[in-house]
Amino acid sequence: MAERQKILLVSGGGDGAAPLNEALRERFEIIEAEDLLRGLSQLSQQPFAGVFLAAAHLDEATKIGQLLENQRILQNMPDGVVVLDADNRIVLHNAKMAQWCRAENLVGENFYSVLSDPEILGPDYCPFHTALSSGAESTSTLRVGENQYLQLHVAPILPGDGATKGPSSPRQLIVAIRDVTTEYLQQQKLAAIHRAGIELSDMSPEDLLNMSVDERVELLKSNILHFTKDLLNFDVVEIRMLDVDTGRLDPLLTVGMEPEAANRELFAKTQGYGVTGFVAATGKSYLCEDTVEDPLYLTGASGAKSSLTVPLILHDAVVGTFNVESTEPRAFRESDLQFLEIFSRDVAVALNTLELLSAEKASTTVQSIEAIHTAVALPIDDILNEAVSVMERYIGHEPKVVERLERILRNARDIKQVIQKVGQSMTPSEAVPEGLQTRQHSFLLSRRILVVDDDESVRSAAHALLERYGCIVETAHDGVEALSMIRAISSMGTYDVVIADIRLPDMNGYELLLKLKEMDEMPPLVLMTGFGYDPGHSIVKARQAGLKEVLYKPFRLDQLLETVERVLASSGAVKQP
Repeated sequence: MAERQKILLVSGGGDGAAPLNEALRERFEIIEAEDLLRGLSQLSQQPFAGVFLAAAHLDEATKIGQLLENQRILQNMPDGVVVLDADNRIVLHNAKMAQWCRAENLVGENFYSVLSDPEILGPDYCPFHTALSSGAESTSTLRVGENQYLQLHVAPILPGDGATKGPSSPRQLIVAIRDVTTEYLQQQKLAAIHRAGIELSDMSPEDLLNMSVDERVELLKSNILHFTKDLLNFDVVEIRMLDVDTGRLDPLLTVGMEPEAANRELFAKTQGYGVTGFVAATGKSYLCEDTVEDPLYLTGASGAKSSLTVPLILHDAVVGTFNVESTEPRAFRESDLQFLEIFSRDVAVALNTLELLSAEKASTTVQSIEAIHTAVALPIDDILNEAVSVMERYIGHEPKVVERLERILRNARDIKQVIQKVGQSMTPSEAVPEGLQTRQHSFLLSRRILVVDDDESVRSAAHALLERYGCIVETAHDGVEALSMIRAISSMGTYDVVIADIRLPDMNGYELLLKLKEMDEMPPLVLMTGFGYDPGHSIVKARQAGLKEVLYKPFRLDQLLETVERVLASSGAVKQP
């Protein structure tokens, strides 16, 4: 006897379906479904000769048809699709969902159970309940196992009911499931990179107080290497910093590179200096997929088959390069490029922060040294003035007294020099960014300058301004002290420049000039005066007597330096630039 053909009957189980059911059973094998969704599930599992649908399900069939279109589209969709009843049981699913769950038939199973009770990450922690109770769509993310993430989009199926006005409560849900593992892991990695960037230069006040500049640099390099290996999974690392003046790329951190490559001299140029030079010159990242075929690549790590190099950029300017390499060909993807670019921005900021912190410490040290020096400079000058005054009374009479006084003078001068040298050693120029460094004036280094003024603020300012550029400054209150200082220093040579106020307590500038002319070796003289102030026309007389330079108060630092330079040049102490 031939096997009877199957007919799918979707009637809803009402009394009106009984006569039709009996009539069909005489000729066909009847498979009955309570509702349309369960009928669709039966269609996906076995062949049927026909489908009889009760009139009550026509509106519902239209809506579901619009959502799913047909069984073939459903099965071939790249995302998982299931239809759930009010108890979260699966009444229909596509092939992708079955593949994820490693089962052929999931009908009748609890949705969460077939996914091994995943963790719900939100934002909606009850997406099925929300959709059923509110009639609105809902979304959520599930974590399945250790490293799979699924995003759910839940939409209620609202049944049509011509007998009542308004929508009825939904009885089924259509759930679209998309695997977002790659995107989710990338977001997690980006967040981790962001946290790592913050931690790169995160130092406590105790760290800043107790660590030297070199120790901070080593800590930063250690943090960079740690995150590069453990977070980005790169084992070969090379970071170079750009010297803006020379264009040279100086190694900062090198791990896994051949010694020859690590010590290779590179410059920021598009040709001749490899991928690193090209990236530094252009500010563009470079993905080298095959080191053998790439014309720019220079041998770095032993056996490297691919490399990835990105610029270190701060405030839209290239400050260095970050290079990683792999022994695998085409080992780096666009995501690796994105991650390294983001991390490199944090590295550049961390390096800049470290530089600013070092500059701040250096600046604080300079200020401390200057404050100490300012506090002792004028008192030491007073010692020099008193010692010289006493020594002049004993010259020719008490050689031993004079010898002891000369020793006092040397010791007093040595004290000031020691303070200056300590300050320079505590704030080396490499610890201060270029923009914050004091421009050196070689013509001022070790020049002895005597400043004569009754105003203490002028004498103090002379120390602060001129000693910043390497001068050896001493001061006097009046003309007599100045002349004594000049005579006493003759054993050490003489002052390179004498800067004196036009009006001193005991004489004017012109009279001081005449006294200096009487000496065997006259130091060059600069007179200071206020604009329009020239009692007794001493400036005019001094000029007629050979005075070359006048400095008008209040003067700027650059005017002071330029005046001293001209005096030194005219006296033959330094060549005119």
